[in-house]
Amino acid sequence: MIVFLPFITALIYLLVAANYWRSTKTSSATSQPHAQRWQSGLIAIGLVLHGLSLYCTLFSQGLNLSFTNALSTILWLTVLIYWVTNLKHHLYSLQAFVLPPAAFFVLLQAWQPETHVVPYAEQPLFVAHMVIAMLAYSLLTFAALHALLMMAAERKLHQKSSWLRLPDFPPLMTMEILLFRIITLGFILLTLTLISGMMFSELLFHHPMQLTHKNVFTMLSWLIFAGLLFGRYRYGWRGRTAVRWTLSGFVLLLLAYAGSKFVLEVLLHR
Repeated sequence: MIVFLPFITALIYLLVAANYWRSTKTSSATSQPHAQRWQSGLIAIGLVLHGLSLYCTLFSQGLNLSFTNALSTILWLTVLIYWVTNLKHHLYSLQAFVLPPAAFFVLLQAWQPETHVVPYAEQPLFVAHMVIAMLAYSLLTFAALHALLMMAAERKLHQKSSWLRLPDFPPLMTMEILLFRIITLGFILLTLTLISGMMFSELLFHHPMQLTHKNVFTMLSWLIFAGLLFGRYRYGWRGRTAVRWTLSGFVLLLLAYAGSKFVLEVLLHR
């Protein structure tokens, strides 16, 4: 039964996403209460099954934080953040952005099982660093997907041609406020990730930080998000400027974590 969990999870995610896409061609079906309830319920079931699948693979041989396991974990947390946020802010249109990549990575985890046992899993500082980092990456992933939704919503608002039809979405001002709340929390956690990473490196290797590709890209991403928050506070940045800075910071963060793990584990087999 365990072996089928990723496939059932992906099927649930894709079923909900497909129903959303179908609704864009007919009417605003996602705005109906009964549709919202069953979609939310299905996503909750998918989250439980996804979590069980992750538990079985992450802790089967110590802490197996391989490339596919790490990405699947980040997307699980991203879907969880979306599900909780959607309960209050009604971001049903975000299903189109969140669920398909989550389905892809849960299937990738099943099709390409890898083993990368972390040797420091019993170190409390490392565990704290890993948990904070995963939450930071997931929040900023959610922020990037939310920024894409804002970009699509703005095009619809100005009646511009777009590859995506949105049957419903919250007011842009509400979405913008939510975006900066998410980025602020993600930035705080990313800052704690850098600090805890330096503390762990000092404890284990007796120097606070190495200038690796991962650390350089992470610092650049941190500077971009710091600049975005400063620009919002000082100059009132919003709209397309906020979206561009958000996506730029996310791309650098993606290169820092996913890119470095892909090169080391998949290409170099380290």
